[in-house]
Amino acid sequence: MKNLQMNIKEFFAYGEKVPGYEVRVLNEREARAAAAILFVGAFLGLANGVMLGTAVFSEYFVTFFAIDFTMRIIQPRYAPSLMLGRFFVQNQRPEYVGAAQKRFAWSLGFILAWPMFYYLVIDFQPNPLKVLVCLICMALLFFEMAFSICLGCKIFEWVKKKDPKYCPGGVCEMQIKEPVQTFSSAQKMILIVTVLAMGYGVYAYFTKLPDRTIFVKKMKTLMMSQAELDAMQKAKEKAEEDAFFNDEDF
Repeated sequence: MKNLQMNIKEFFAYGEKVPGYEVRVLNEREARAAAAILFVGAFLGLANGVMLGTAVFSEYFVTFFAIDFTMRIIQPRYAPSLMLGRFFVQNQRPEYVGAAQKRFAWSLGFILAWPMFYYLVIDFQPNPLKVLVCLICMALLFFEMAFSICLGCKIFEWVKKKDPKYCPGGVCEMQIKEPVQTFSSAQKMILIVTVLAMGYGVYAYFTKLPDRTIFVKKMKTLMMSQAELDAMQKAKEKAEEDAFFNDEDF
């Protein structure tokens, strides 16, 4: 009976005990790999919706996403994406981070996941707000997989009003930057010009090439409200009706 109680307690204990660490931890390499896997799934779902006009792939992905993040906040060692991530990084040295802040960050993903599941799988009603929620999720995944930046962990720090232990990349413990991490005046100028050029490129793509690409057409449609979609459909029907009655062969 005592062993059973210990096993149950260990099952619900969040994170792993690792010698040398004051709190329970998780493997950040595993989390980053899982974020990359989920980002690819989200990107494919968005691409299918934009290019092919179908949400079938997204419905399956969002279902997986919601279940996965539910498992992450209950017991991450059994979350499907984290196990996939572990498979790919099992031969790499672990990078341990505090489990508490990762759980908080994943709770934000959980909060976003289930409304997306309802409005995409149960009651499919795409609108600009829901598209924005999907893009926010993709941005959070991208920041974690590409830069090891856990935005949810930073929010955890603000909420707790003290530095958590063992943050991704050691940002909680790092006080002084190494020379290789700083920018010279020339580098700063190049960086600013690069960011401005990239921003203008995105702006120009959506404004200078109106409706000339399938992507722009689909994005404009996705960002329309239901009233705008109804008005566009009525205008289309009116144009077809006028064309029919104005047909010289009629």
